[in-house]
Amino acid sequence: MEVRIRLQRIGKSPKNCRNFRIVAISKSTKRDGATLDILGHYEPYQKPAGLSIDQEKLNKWVKVGAQMSATVKALAKQAAKAKIK
Repeated sequence: MEVRIRLQRIGKSPKNCRNFRIVAISKSTKRDGATLDILGHYEPYQKPAGLSIDQEKLNKWVKVGAQMSATVKALAKQAAKAKIK
């Protein structure tokens, strides 16, 4: 089973209410399907944008071979810079 670390949309669908979870999920699963693990949250419409990532869980999944999406890579880099946990 190939695992990806990507965003899963949660919250309402109006333009400024979308929030996202950072999740470990099987590559074949749909966007809002069942997840293997929740690694963090991203709220882009907050001022400043809300971002929380559990670095320990993220590192655990990367060590077992999970691939991060481009967006999650950028967010993880941003979180590491700001030392947000």
